[in-house]
Amino acid sequence: MAKEKPKRVTPQILKGFRDYSPKEQIAREEMLGKVREVFELMGFLPLQTPSLEFAQTLLGPHYSPDSLAELFGFLGPDKVEMALRYEFTISLARYVASQPNLPLPFRRYQYGNVWRVDKPGPGRYREFMQFDIDIVGTNNILADAEIIAAMVTTFDHLGVRNFKVRFSNRKILNGILRWAGVPPDKGPDVLRVIDKLEKQGEDAVLRELGSGRIDSSGDKIIGLELQGDIIARLDEFLSKPTLEHCEQLLSTLNHETESPLVGIEELRKIEQILGSLEIDYTKYSIDPTIVRGLGYYTGPVFETTLLDMPDYGSVFSGGRYDNLISRFSSQPLSGVGASIGIDRLLAALIELKALSLREATSSVLVTIMEQDKLAEYLKIVQELRSSGIASEIYVGETKNLTKQIKYADKVGIPFAVMVGSDEFAANTVTIKNLKAGGKKSTETEDRSQWLAAEGVQEQIPRSSLVTYLKSKLAL
Repeated sequence: MAKEKPKRVTPQILKGFRDYSPKEQIAREEMLGKVREVFELMGFLPLQTPSLEFAQTLLGPHYSPDSLAELFGFLGPDKVEMALRYEFTISLARYVASQPNLPLPFRRYQYGNVWRVDKPGPGRYREFMQFDIDIVGTNNILADAEIIAAMVTTFDHLGVRNFKVRFSNRKILNGILRWAGVPPDKGPDVLRVIDKLEKQGEDAVLRELGSGRIDSSGDKIIGLELQGDIIARLDEFLSKPTLEHCEQLLSTLNHETESPLVGIEELRKIEQILGSLEIDYTKYSIDPTIVRGLGYYTGPVFETTLLDMPDYGSVFSGGRYDNLISRFSSQPLSGVGASIGIDRLLAALIELKALSLREATSSVLVTIMEQDKLAEYLKIVQELRSSGIASEIYVGETKNLTKQIKYADKVGIPFAVMVGSDEFAANTVTIKNLKAGGKKSTETEDRSQWLAAEGVQEQIPRSSLVTYLKSKLAL
């Protein structure tokens, strides 16, 4: 009886998910490390919360099966309804509410994957990484300025020079809506249209506030059908969105509740603080048209644009929110924070060449030329590692030196250490610089010239190995 062939599983990936190759992940870890350095330099504390939360935690006490379907939700063990987190802020609120003795203000950072059941598209995935910072438990505008300072410092530390952090205040925008006479039920829709100002331009925004427009693809964008006098007032704001102009417009309002002029005072205070912190004033600016999260933010809001890569949109954004823990407690508690879209920023930094794509974590490959000398090769690799030089020993099965060198070249290891019978006898080592060799091989096909080229291959005393490699690797 013929033996049944085992069934194979197709090596495929779920829609909206992706793998990260080693070189992409190395770059991502490098970027995460630099961001983390900035946040810890400014006193933010690491927090890690579970990827899975109770559905009630994420959706509130009145959620339904339909709302659970909006997340990656399911019935878990013990018939508990749960879901994968779609952001960090709710988990932060849950944590703060559960820690009555937590020292406030609480400065925390957190990064990791989040999941959303959004429609996948180019550069849009259902699993992606975020990196958040928040300051919880204070209404002091100094906290808002600290977040903006962290944003500017982060990009400086990442080696990005051409960027701008712009910030506004939702109190001002809410006041502008009142001043313009926008009906309260139309306010969120108007703000959504204003949010398109940078990408679509003022004319397109005004058309969408009115009868509608035709977009670049030829599709009809339905307008809000606002009255002409309302659109004219909004145009007056959009045509000159300066803080002084906003102050002039808003000073005519009767203030039944908190004056939107408070928002103007807050932005000026933020500017003063950033100046005292000596944050480069060319890296930030006030822009009253910045909207951000319509039902979320209640005070200053901010976003960062890479000026050389405007199509990437905002890569680091956030703002102030009130009633952070209202879902879990009656205690009033506000906060301010910002979030980096790690995957979007990573793609932008790679394109800007602010991050290098390294193929390997090892800097050195110790080859094996004499099988009976394995213990000696192991001593060499351990000596390198003990000296802080990232190294690996060839663990493949081939005894062919050329194939071992090709392996190192293929995975991006820049140096190979070779010790054969001659080197053992003379107490020397031969070091091949694979990057220099690859460059030289494009210039000549003559092997003797290639070997004679400076820096391609050198024989040095065994005792100089660590010193030599450290100088080459700038360690």
